[in-house]
Amino acid sequence: MKRKVGPKRKPGTREGLTQVQAEARLRRVIEEVRVAPPHERLTVGEAAERYVRHVELVMERKPSTVQDYRIMLRRHFEPFFRGRTIDKVGPDDVTTYMQTKARAGLSSKTISNHVTLLHGIFNYAVKRGWVGANPVALVDRPRQSMVDPEIRFLDMGEVEALLRATQQDALGRMERVLYLTAVMTGLRQGELVALRWQDVDWTAGAVRVRRSRTRGKLGPPKSRSSVRAVPMNDRLAGELERHFQQSAFQTEDALVFAHPCTGSPYDPSKMRSRFKKALKRAGITRPVRFHDLRHTYGTHMAGAGVPMRTLQELMGPRSLQTTETYADYAPRSHERQWAELAFAGNETGNEVSASGDNSNQKKSLQNGETLPEPTA
Repeated sequence: MKRKVGPKRKPGTREGLTQVQAEARLRRVIEEVRVAPPHERLTVGEAAERYVRHVELVMERKPSTVQDYRIMLRRHFEPFFRGRTIDKVGPDDVTTYMQTKARAGLSSKTISNHVTLLHGIFNYAVKRGWVGANPVALVDRPRQSMVDPEIRFLDMGEVEALLRATQQDALGRMERVLYLTAVMTGLRQGELVALRWQDVDWTAGAVRVRRSRTRGKLGPPKSRSSVRAVPMNDRLAGELERHFQQSAFQTEDALVFAHPCTGSPYDPSKMRSRFKKALKRAGITRPVRFHDLRHTYGTHMAGAGVPMRTLQELMGPRSLQTTETYADYAPRSHERQWAELAFAGNETGNEVSASGDNSNQKKSLQNGETLPEPTA
């Protein structure tokens, strides 16, 4: 249906509207009356459900992502916005939602994930004409900590104790190689259980990450940067070769860490349960998750001096800042030597290093000269 916004300007006169003026006035009229018709005044829950179906069927998001969205809707959005139409939600309501979730004990990262989903829902609603603007765009996000306070890792003595503590049955022998591979490649649990023999490149000496199994479903890795090749050291290559020779499933498509009796994917809950028992037998009593084997890889690689950008590519995380966290937990050996040299001395003021007299080096340090890097 056409709508008139004013008279058309006649040639040679100033009366009426030009085409540009008419279009500008039409845009203003649209904004003034841009309210969804009664049958399209959706509640937040209804709009959210339509958006989730859109990202699932049209945008083809991973099933695990869609499942996470539905959990957020059911547990958080629907109880908070219950019955409210989407056109009645403003920036203050979004701010109140974040404050409510913070008081409930949710972390800033979790709340930020909620706000991201809410932003997507309202963007979708704007495009569909259900609302005139996105209120989430006017709200400041909660500041997230740059350092993960929960990062845990094993030292190599603990790794060896864990490997010795695996059970001496078929499943335990497979788990021993699984734990070693997790420590020496940094692969995620889902990437490990989806690994096939064709992904182990013996010639190049690398493990190629191409798939991941999450919540029982097979799909691509976590992100585009997670598709990668991770180098194997000689020890890991030898352990994988022996594991291959002993496996009853040796086709290219066979899983590297399949159940040794059935060849089927290893159940994640059983894996975690047996991992905890192995930790207990190894004498490791502090809380350690299977995912911390990935942190063990990152920490030891950072401590060995691997450049952060390279480590980021090997681990496939989302940001360089995530990778740089590992460097804080494992200072390199030459950095510790610098600290020893800088503060060497005794109560009488004599300055003696473990390798002998270092007075000349101390003078150079005090004069602002560059200190030679000690041998690592």
